[in-house]
Amino acid sequence: MPATIPTEEEVLAYFEKLSNWGRWGEDDQLGTLNFLSDENTRKAVSLVREGRTISCARTISWEPAPDVSSTPIHYMVESGEGWASGDKISARPNQAATDFFGLVFHGYTITHIDSLAHFFWKGKMYNGRPAHLISTSRGATVESVELVKDGIMARGVLVDVPLIRGIDWVERGEGVMPEDILAAEERCGFRIQEGDVLLIRTGNLHRRNVEGAVNPREAGSPACQAACLPLFHERSVAVMGSDTGNDVMPSQYVSM
Repeated sequence: MPATIPTEEEVLAYFEKLSNWGRWGEDDQLGTLNFLSDENTRKAVSLVREGRTISCARTISWEPAPDVSSTPIHYMVESGEGWASGDKISARPNQAATDFFGLVFHGYTITHIDSLAHFFWKGKMYNGRPAHLISTSRGATVESVELVKDGIMARGVLVDVPLIRGIDWVERGEGVMPEDILAAEERCGFRIQEGDVLLIRTGNLHRRNVEGAVNPREAGSPACQAACLPLFHERSVAVMGSDTGNDVMPSQYVSM
């Protein structure tokens, strides 16, 4: 990783310099998903060659662990036990099994996508909307993930940082730099384009599998460094995802 990273003053300036507020109108709630135009979607679909699907979802962690902030809950409302033996009786020949799931869809061990209602800066979210529009009783009244109910169809670009660096994983507390991404482009022969879904692999989950779970708030965690933000903005990335949280921990900046 380069010896220097952006100063805190430079990063704070990104909030204005790289802002998309008002870019698609005052009423917009999609942000960079606006880059997913019909044309960009058509181009993405035209790239399909094999028709094979590859899941990015993690297996749900049912057991308590240092990086599991809230253990999921699962129980059977009705099982299949007893129907064949006659212990349970139904007036109809068909029966059913049903169950209940309770999950916190945020954290370090569950695959999820954050909406623009997830984070606030100085009491505001995207396009200047006040944070109180996310309420205890009604949830996200604006900028909800429900706005992408039709799905996200785009070209996915995977940057495997450990592969590019020739290491097993990016160290905790270390940031992925724009140089890593540019090196991946050159080595692998691609270029991040408008409307892409950019996936960054740090190797953090591989390290968890090898060494066991740790609490990232205490042990630290890798992620893209804030230095990557101008590149993401310049290339008009629609969605960014990773195998870890998208904040280097511990924070490299006092006020953030």
